[in-house]
Amino acid sequence: MKKDAFRRSYKGESYNLGLAVYSCGIQRCPPSHSWGPGIRDHYLIHYIVRGKGRFSTGGRTWQLRAGDAFLVRPKIIASYQADQEQPWEYDWVGFNGSDASHLLCQTGLLDMAPVFHCPPDNHFHELLTNITSVSGSSSSAEARMESGLLLFLANLMDTFGGQMPRSDVGYSYVQKAIQFIDRNYSSDIDIAHIAQSAGVSRSHLYRLFMTYINMPPNEYLTRYRINKAASFLREGGLTVGEAAYSAGFSDQLYFSRVFKKYMGIPPSQLCPRNFKRK
Repeated sequence: MKKDAFRRSYKGESYNLGLAVYSCGIQRCPPSHSWGPGIRDHYLIHYIVRGKGRFSTGGRTWQLRAGDAFLVRPKIIASYQADQEQPWEYDWVGFNGSDASHLLCQTGLLDMAPVFHCPPDNHFHELLTNITSVSGSSSSAEARMESGLLLFLANLMDTFGGQMPRSDVGYSYVQKAIQFIDRNYSSDIDIAHIAQSAGVSRSHLYRLFMTYINMPPNEYLTRYRINKAASFLREGGLTVGEAAYSAGFSDQLYFSRVFKKYMGIPPSQLCPRNFKRK
């Protein structure tokens, strides 16, 4: 790597939270530096600060420069390469979680091409730099990174949200379903209740969730409950059984199995007296 190239980055543990920063950083790439073709298991947004390069996905290639940004989606093959003469410098943030697709839908980016030009008065560089500057493995650092990510996504909503096709009534049904889950997750609800609240059939609700959220509604409900239970456990004061019941699980053994499946650790490990970052 040339002397004037640099990279500052952070990569966190991939706990399956509602929204979590997987990686972030800033990099001045050497000439022709490339990544891929390959796939990611999370969303990844790059914002080009200066220089040029190209981004390819879905059989198309875009030539990009300062002020442009590109979105890499999970499980979609992509590649990108810095220019030979004017290699780019970019900020990036990688993130995922059960709320990630929902939040990106509100930005309008999922309905657009995976590349977008940012207006000159945007604060994307500042917002992304702030996420990197507070990165770390402590609970407080994770909270600051998530807060920074939400501010960045809110800025994207303000900038591009108006370009989202509001005539698409399908997304309004998804919003109704998500609101119902948010208000009733602790009760004994199932997909039939959720579909009824949204005013659609179960099969139509399934298709809508796969289109806009990229997961079935029953999985979204389960992940939502698991994330709530994880929050209850981290806050302290509740036993595993109490956290399970408060999040809508009536069977503690089933809850423990599902929790470990999604989070990768048993629920008892998130209790404050046991939870230690590696």
